[in-house]
Amino acid sequence: MKQAIIGILTLSDRASKGIYEDISGKAIISTLEEYLKSSWEKVYRVIPDDLESIKENLIQMADIEKCDLIVTTGGTGPTLRDVTPEATEAVCQKMLPGFGELMRQTSLKYVPTAILSRQTAGIRNNTLIVNLPGKPKSIRECLDSVFPAIPYCLDLIHAAYLETNEEIIKAFRPKS
Repeated sequence: MKQAIIGILTLSDRASKGIYEDISGKAIISTLEEYLKSSWEKVYRVIPDDLESIKENLIQMADIEKCDLIVTTGGTGPTLRDVTPEATEAVCQKMLPGFGELMRQTSLKYVPTAILSRQTAGIRNNTLIVNLPGKPKSIRECLDSVFPAIPYCLDLIHAAYLETNEEIIKAFRPKS
């Protein structure tokens, strides 16, 4: 069985310049380490909120580095610099709006401004790309809600098989 390759892409002008530490990307990594029983390799980057740069990095991670899953953090708000969903839509063949819908629904339980968030997900060839918000607490809440569907989605697009630690999170795969 092929070992999964998971990309973690943090979009932050300030973190990419070293003005502050990237706690969001590290929150994703630690959450995935808790969730996953199967071994995986990470491809981790921190880049500025720049449309072309985000698109280039998503394409390189998917096509060259063969990531099965790419999880982004940041750039999903309403400001002019928030362009992660646009970059994701530009590089994907199929969009999966249910991911964003569920993440917003989950976040609305905690904060009314969740309606301003524009997270989404899409598929580029054999790679699933999921856009998460930028705050570690929100990252965990959103991942807890959508991750049960991620391993099966990867199965459907012929990506690596992910086995979860069922004491932490249970993947849903239909009985065949």
